[in-house]
Amino acid sequence: MSLEEALKLADEIVFEKTGQHLDDLQQAVLQGTLKRKRYRQIAEDFDYSESCIRGVGAELWKTLSEALGEKVTKPNFRSAIERWQNSNILNLAQDVVVSDSFNICEKERHSPDTPNSHQPNQQKSHPTQPATPHQYLDEMPELGDFYNRTTELETLTTWILQQHFRLIALTGIIGIGKTTLAVKLLHQIKDNFDYVVWRSLETSPTFAEFQADLLQFFSQSQQQNSLENTQKPLPLIKYLQQHRCLVILDDIHHLFSSGELAGKYKPGYEEYDCFFKQIEKLSHDSCLLLIGWEQPIKLAQLKSKKTPIPILQLTGLDIASATEILRDYGLTEIDNWEKLIHLYQGNPLWLKSMATQIQELGENLIELLPDDAILLPEDLKDTLQQQSDRLSETEKQILEL
Repeated sequence: MSLEEALKLADEIVFEKTGQHLDDLQQAVLQGTLKRKRYRQIAEDFDYSESCIRGVGAELWKTLSEALGEKVTKPNFRSAIERWQNSNILNLAQDVVVSDSFNICEKERHSPDTPNSHQPNQQKSHPTQPATPHQYLDEMPELGDFYNRTTELETLTTWILQQHFRLIALTGIIGIGKTTLAVKLLHQIKDNFDYVVWRSLETSPTFAEFQADLLQFFSQSQQQNSLENTQKPLPLIKYLQQHRCLVILDDIHHLFSSGELAGKYKPGYEEYDCFFKQIEKLSHDSCLLLIGWEQPIKLAQLKSKKTPIPILQLTGLDIASATEILRDYGLTEIDNWEKLIHLYQGNPLWLKSMATQIQELGENLIELLPDDAILLPEDLKDTLQQQSDRLSETEKQILEL
């Protein structure tokens, strides 16, 4: 379903429910959602506050939930619209079949002596059902530029496909390339799994909300495979045991408290820890990949000699790959590449931000800066502040020493 088709369907659904078409801001929220943008990005695109955009989104999801008879959220909006459309198509097709069968019976009743009256009715075939949506990737960002993480990519692939680790953590600071690496990984290995799920935890869903969302996906997939399936949804871990699933949870640090030691769950989010323990200890062929600035503090407690939990911590890019970024961003006249890359620790996001700023101010700016001076564009300051705000007081004191 194209973006335009999804917006048109959403407008029809909202109009039928409220008598009003989508306004410009509502369309902006839905359009950004379909493009897998976060609320913060949508707010920046249309010059609104993030809280305003979140409020508009909350009202939309409520209206759509009431209209469609299922819980609609930002992550499952597209799939909910597609289910509604497929359901309408199926109902229409069934109505046509029933209507045709009735007409045949009527003809037989009123014309019993016609030549075909005693021949068996030819059953009309139902339209071909859409393929089961085994991929829940509404929140997965586009791949974009990928700068030589060959070693890391091979490591993750080996852990998942050859060593069959059930629980893996991919960590690193903001902008280091965790999500990009995971997207590349998913594209390469997804065909080895029955179900593939990408879920962002940026909105800090409770475990009950997270589980309900995935249960809806799994149960809906099974119902589309077999329209006779009327069983109640199983617990989430049961689906992961019955099918080979790859579940990627991005932004896992949003489950943890700020101002505390890394990986300490926020109050009310401890159920995730129980789920992760199930993933590690119970028998199944699925894999859960956790991505974030921090790993759960209790993850280390799950380790044992027989079942180590692999953790891949990303560091900066090598000189060659980092140099490629600078060249792609137009910095072709700078002589001392290595010094610049060292100052920004080979962090892709930091290098891109710095390169954009230099392009605006002139490449000779680098020559005017004192030795070891670091240029900090505003967007880079914001990202560093986010990381700093999560530190505990002890960690902040250590940094100040």
